[in-house]
Amino acid sequence: MSDLNPAQARLAALNRLKAKAKLSAPAPTPSSSSSANAHPLVHKPAAVPTTARNMVAAQADAATEDGSDPMRRDPRLGKYFEYDLSKLHNSRGGFLTAEDEEGDRIKSVVELAREKQRERQMMREGEEPPGMLGWVVTTGLDAVADRTPPPAIFPDSSPRCSVCNSLEIDHQFLKVFDVKVCNKCKKEKPEKYSLLTKTECKEDYLLTEPELKDIDLLPHLLKPNPHASTYSNMMLFLRFQVEQVAWDKWGGEKGLDEEWARREEFKKRKREAKFEAGLRDLRKRTRNNQYQRRQEAEHVHNYEDVEIVDGAEGETIQVQRCDCGAEQEVEVF
Repeated sequence: MSDLNPAQARLAALNRLKAKAKLSAPAPTPSSSSSANAHPLVHKPAAVPTTARNMVAAQADAATEDGSDPMRRDPRLGKYFEYDLSKLHNSRGGFLTAEDEEGDRIKSVVELAREKQRERQMMREGEEPPGMLGWVVTTGLDAVADRTPPPAIFPDSSPRCSVCNSLEIDHQFLKVFDVKVCNKCKKEKPEKYSLLTKTECKEDYLLTEPELKDIDLLPHLLKPNPHASTYSNMMLFLRFQVEQVAWDKWGGEKGLDEEWARREEFKKRKREAKFEAGLRDLRKRTRNNQYQRRQEAEHVHNYEDVEIVDGAEGETIQVQRCDCGAEQEVEVF
């Protein structure tokens, strides 16, 4: 050691420290070293963001990292996709519709106070606030509701039933048909306040389609079709209003009955004429078929088999035979 110069002694001390640090470091496992050096140039993709379709895989990876086993899927359920409902967006069926910004906007306290004040003012004047009624408008079914308006504040100025003078009137009839009647009177007098469909108005009262679609002449109530939701909405009419229009058109109930009988008689004659025409055509086709069968059944003899024989008196006789068995004798001179 005494023969080493200061530079060599400093290098020997540095090598000794490196050897001690290498001996004190933990030895690497064979699996980690092999996996680290097996594919040094393989590009590892970044973490995939969690969406509705890879949610199951992400949950499985998270459970594996935590050390717990992932939940096994029941094979009896078949193939299915799990969606994150909190991330779904209403696309309105794929149609490009404008967003209802006015309806989605949260009303301020000032606007709510103004609406309340407007409703109180209308109730003082004897009118019903528009947002508290449950009638159906004739332009659509968006305003359908089944709510009863509050009792009237001022009974003297409130509408009353035209039959029993009750305050509990049907506001739906008042709004659509402009008729003041309560539910009790409406049930007790179905011959006046019952509802008729468009088909009944056409068949029983002989009204036309333009007359039924005229709201000024005959107001109607729209309701969903009970047979199928894809069918057109039902148009319901008030019976006494329909009868009034029919009496004015046909000159009273007697005139309506006469017109109905005349149309029924015309329909009957039309059915009989159609039946007679079909019967004549059937007879004509039957007669032609019989003539054709007779023409086909007519037979013409064809004497091809000829035989010559001697008669009793020595004359020569030619016997001709047909395929059907007919024979004829011809004397040869």
